Amino acid sequence: QVQLVDSGGGLVQAGGSLRLSCARSGSIFGERAMGWYRQAPGKQRELVATITSAGSTNYADSVKGRFTISRDNAKTTLYLQMNSLKPGDTAVYYCNVHTWGDTNYWGQGTQVTVSS
Repeated sequence: QVQLVDSGGGLVQAGGSLRLSCARSGSIFGERAMGWYRQAPGKQRELVATITSAGSTNYADSVKGRFTISRDNAKTTLYLQMNSLKPGDTAVYYCNVHTWGDTNYWGQGTQVTVSS
């Protein structure tokens, strides 16, 4: 079965950097895109960045110019390089795979905490 394992979160000071990873196992039919989402306490889960099977990327306005989404050539590991972190970036970050059949697969989440 499909498994997504998120890692790389932690505590960092404002202005610092972190790199998140999502290791994927299992086959997914009809993959449309992979991405990162985040959920802060008391808020809804929101999109951070996505990358399609063709390699096109999309970012939330709040992270443009600071975060970079990428994946390895085998498409088994997804990354999120986060620079110039702000306290507002504090959240649990989740890896996602979305299919053309509108199925979503989620990682377990990794906590990112940015101190001021």
